[in-house]
Amino acid sequence: MSHSLSKKFTFGSLLMFAMPTTIMMVVMSLYTIVDGVFVSRFVSTNALSSINIVYPIINIVLGLSVMLSTGSSAIVAKKMGEGRPDSARGTFTIIILLNIGAGLIIAILGNLFATPLSLLLGSSEVLLKDCVTYLRWQLAFAPALMLQIQFQMYFVTEGRPGIGLFLTLLAGVTNAVLDYVLIVPMGLGIAGAAIATVTGYMIPAVIGLVYFSYARNSLWLVRPSMEKGELKDTCINGSSEMVTNLSSGIITFLFNLAMMHFAGEDGVAAITIIQYSQFLLNALFMGFSQGVSPVISFNYGSGNQQQLGQVFKTSLIFTLVTSAATFLLAQFGGSIVVGIFAEPGSPVYGLARHGFTIFAFSFLFSGFTIFASALFTALSDGRISAVISFVRTFGLIITSLMVLPFLIGVDGVWLAIPIAELGGLLLSIHYMKKYRGTYHYA
Repeated sequence: MSHSLSKKFTFGSLLMFAMPTTIMMVVMSLYTIVDGVFVSRFVSTNALSSINIVYPIINIVLGLSVMLSTGSSAIVAKKMGEGRPDSARGTFTIIILLNIGAGLIIAILGNLFATPLSLLLGSSEVLLKDCVTYLRWQLAFAPALMLQIQFQMYFVTEGRPGIGLFLTLLAGVTNAVLDYVLIVPMGLGIAGAAIATVTGYMIPAVIGLVYFSYARNSLWLVRPSMEKGELKDTCINGSSEMVTNLSSGIITFLFNLAMMHFAGEDGVAAITIIQYSQFLLNALFMGFSQGVSPVISFNYGSGNQQQLGQVFKTSLIFTLVTSAATFLLAQFGGSIVVGIFAEPGSPVYGLARHGFTIFAFSFLFSGFTIFASALFTALSDGRISAVISFVRTFGLIITSLMVLPFLIGVDGVWLAIPIAELGGLLLSIHYMKKYRGTYHYA
């Protein structure tokens, strides 16, 4: 049993427990953002657009890994709460093997079809070479990316989020240093950005494999085993996270098409800057939600309703306060954020700065929806979690993106996310009220 998960959590101790994972997610989000800064400043804004063009494919890889990792970690933490550590370790091991196998298949197929995939995603002839270069490097290291995601989740499940944080920080620093070295003095362009990023993936992936091979705390590699129907439960339970990442890829694709239509390559660069900001600020909510999820799963499995209620209450307070603070930061610091990527006075800067003032309203609502989805995943109710994610993303965002821009022009692109996040908030409140008597979290 994990003593870290079984202890009594106060408001402060829960925040401290979740802090390493929160920081870890923010640092992870900086991987791509740091690439973007160096690429836009030292290569070109067209190269920045190329990264965003192919990112939907990377979202699919992330979605698959997050589905397997979050779906299984809820099951593993629940088993630990039920006093079945051996079964938990068998499930943990087989998920690692599934991640590696899926990553290898993606690496091979992705490199074979990088050019047609780039064209399918809307690359112009101007952007094609950079799209193919970045995509091939990223997909070649898909197994490392997938293992990195899994180990981040399972360091938390084991009650040792500090180890995951250290490895993520080490990977982030490595990525940033290599970005400078490979892009600026060595002049490798977008290939340098890709190499820096995948090197960052390798650090937590390799060290995580070594750690879980030899450590003997709560989780370690054993003979792989999985109970009947458990893989199905893992996929269903993690389906909301898969939906979120898949929809993120589709949304990026639609954003790119809309902005290419209204403003060409400059428009794609502008929406890329906005999405980087969204990725970074939402990482705060995602990291916290992932940090508290094993605690929710453990206490649900052990039947400790009092502790479950305390964790739920603390999470709501953190989410609401942080949402307001994030919105204010986005509104008043938007010019600084946009200025990191684009020169003030340039067409890209003007488009992005205007869009950011509208887009920032989404941060008032997104944190609550992210936590609600993670809550039901942690309670092993993947169905409700998936409904929240599906309606919020595939339903509301995609519908908004397909309708609003053609009614009110480019401002419709910026409004699509805030409107969808508001709808997701209302749906999340509905389900939280409906199922509080079933799961006893409030």
